[in-house]
Amino acid sequence: MALLTPLFAFLYHLPQVYKWLLKPYYVASLFMSVAFLAVRKTPGICDHLSTQREDGNSCDFDWREVEILMFLSAIVMMKNRRAITVEQHVGNIILFSKVANVILFFRLDIRMGLLYLTLCIVFLMTCKPPLYMGPEYIKYFSDKTIDEELDRDTRVTWIVEFFANWSPECQSFASVYADLSLKYNCAGLKFGKVDIGRYGEVSKKYKVSASPLSKQLPSLVLFQGGKEVMRRPQVDKKGRAVSWSFTEENIIREFNLNELYQKSKKLNKAKAGQSQFPPLPEEEEPEQEGGSQGEDTESKKDK
Repeated sequence: MALLTPLFAFLYHLPQVYKWLLKPYYVASLFMSVAFLAVRKTPGICDHLSTQREDGNSCDFDWREVEILMFLSAIVMMKNRRAITVEQHVGNIILFSKVANVILFFRLDIRMGLLYLTLCIVFLMTCKPPLYMGPEYIKYFSDKTIDEELDRDTRVTWIVEFFANWSPECQSFASVYADLSLKYNCAGLKFGKVDIGRYGEVSKKYKVSASPLSKQLPSLVLFQGGKEVMRRPQVDKKGRAVSWSFTEENIIREFNLNELYQKSKKLNKAKAGQSQFPPLPEEEEPEQEGGSQGEDTESKKDK
């Protein structure tokens, strides 16, 4: 049963995954990931390649190539243990497959290695992973609007993601964050995003490093009353980010989203009540009615 559940889940989402994988970026990445395999196994090409096999068969992997591929598989399995989306799983496979291809091509022929490395660099500079374009209830901030929006209504709780478009982790997290906004967004609990790769001043002010070597991307920060209450990942005294998994379950638990959502419903009702029942004018306030009743009771006592 433990094996059937993920299998059924994969088959259920297969049409969506199939459509997603047909995007040009992933099609090109797939071809580049299997380039060495194609060269080594294609008749007419592999016959002219060098090999260290004892039988001299140049159309099959030698022991060193098998060793490199096994090492690649181990690294991918370790990295995918922390992956939270299909994009991250596929991205890890593509990334380390390209690294293995570079090593294998250089070992086979330095000219082929240089050609493949050049193709990888050109692909990296010209092709970007497709951004998430699905439904979401998220407000995008700039360096001029983030402070204004956080201070506009102190009753509103904000969860803000600090991200960079070039970060693979941020790109993979986009669909998870969008799904959370669809489930929990309301008048008293709102979701925002700001691109610190574009707005460097925001990065400095909120102390989120936008360095490619930083592990602070993405960062989720909870604001209440315009003030920061908590953030994930946490940053230690040396300024290093503490490792944290951005799964939907972790975010709901750490940020108490269910509790925040229930409290935010009261703000919804309060705003609705204010719009339906405007304040009474001064001459109709209840205090005047109480005063007239007091005069009537005093007059009855005199009688």
